[in-house]
Amino acid sequence: MLIALTSLKGSPGVTTFTVALAANWPVALRRLVVECDPAGGDLAQRFGLAPSPGLLSLAAAARHPAGSDVVWNHTQMLGGELPVVAGPAGGPQARAALGTLVAAGSPLYRAAREPGVLMFADCGRMDLGSPAESLIRQADVLLLVSGTYCDELAHLAARLHEFGRAARPSLVLAGRGHPTNEVERELGVPVIARIPHDPAGARSLTGHDVAGRGRKGGLAHVAVAVARVLAGEAVPRQLGAPEHGFGLQVPGVPAQQLSTSGVRVAPAPVLHNGHQHVSVSGKDSSS
Repeated sequence: MLIALTSLKGSPGVTTFTVALAANWPVALRRLVVECDPAGGDLAQRFGLAPSPGLLSLAAAARHPAGSDVVWNHTQMLGGELPVVAGPAGGPQARAALGTLVAAGSPLYRAAREPGVLMFADCGRMDLGSPAESLIRQADVLLLVSGTYCDELAHLAARLHEFGRAARPSLVLAGRGHPTNEVERELGVPVIARIPHDPAGARSLTGHDVAGRGRKGGLAHVAVAVARVLAGEAVPRQLGAPEHGFGLQVPGVPAQQLSTSGVRVAPAPVLHNGHQHVSVSGKDSSS
């Protein structure tokens, strides 16, 4: 099974949430995190991993006939229990490696289809022409991570059509911003969870934590809840229209007090009494 995580704008924490989700998966499957960010990877630097094995060595091996098991020869361990294929820090190297690994018949795809294997692909930001686009389009589950301020949501509204026939994305909203239910209603995309602002929890997943601290915070709770939904351990509550599929709102950031006339996407607190605001579509309107 292939779970792809990506964003359309900025750096809302795709890598951090990928690791959190994989680390908190509740079912005994063979888990694997593959850093497929065309801009370059972060895991090796964050956790002091060796430069190799990783994405580059796997790409070199994939140029020759190899079975799906070859992927596991190019992993390193996080926390002694989570295998990862770490990407190189340099964007050009990462893009070249991905160009090989997303080709038809790649051992990366074959490994994801092996029974009992769960692959988490950290695809970074999806730009047009991204070499990770093939992984995104072939994913069984597609999680789209986004912040909820005006520029981030405007990009979502303008670019959601780019997913085409890919797995229907479910939104994972990150941090403070606009209310989950209004974002979902305005964009027509189910929100599976909202990641709270949890610096301590994030540090435990970026190699910068103080041992024993921050591992049971809001970020970890959200990752556990999302993992249980995706693993089928929880009965999801429908949010919005039935065609949305699964959607579970995990408690995160408290909703802001906005009017019900539509999502008012603004980076600053919403102003009333005739003051201007910006809609999700990016068009200005007034109260």
